[in-house]
Amino acid sequence: MSLSELRRGQTATVGNIPAEELRVQLLRFGIAAGSQVSCHTNIPFGPVVLKYGGQEIALGRELARQIEIAC
Repeated sequence: MSLSELRRGQTATVGNIPAEELRVQLLRFGIAAGSQVSCHTNIPFGPVVLKYGGQEIALGRELARQIEIAC
């Protein structure tokens, strides 16, 4: 399952992040494999807004599709 498939209010554990550049971007927000994130909003054809560590982070849908999660 990918991050883009999360529904509002769902919590998931970040799994594999295949792209090195994306891994680095997420690390800047403190998110790495094993981090637990929750979906604040999932806008159809728009970004996925995550809540993590007291902050809201918007990820583009294509980036969110690349991030594997476990619920």
